[in-house]
Amino acid sequence: MPKQQTQLENNTEVLEKIQEPTRYKVILLNDDYTTQEFVMEVLQVIFHKNLEESLNLMLQIHHNGKGVCGVYPYDIAETKVMQVRKKAKESEFPLRAILEKI
Repeated sequence: MPKQQTQLENNTEVLEKIQEPTRYKVILLNDDYTTQEFVMEVLQVIFHKNLEESLNLMLQIHHNGKGVCGVYPYDIAETKVMQVRKKAKESEFPLRAILEKI
């Protein structure tokens, strides 16, 4: 006679099958034309960084050539990249954002 599963065992089975979504880093790339002020504005408006965080991240991007602005599920990360590209294009800056799978 097969063993009847309890409610707890059924819930545990379901929880084990749920996986976290794949996450992606959104990375801003340094260039020689985009102003530091614009990069800070992007970090504050799109990535919701405060003044200190945006300053530190902007300096990291400036000195290291790139910086991670956040880690998100794919849909949100892709939206952030598109927002950066749109804002940069509207302001006539070549600022680039890319995704990197974790």
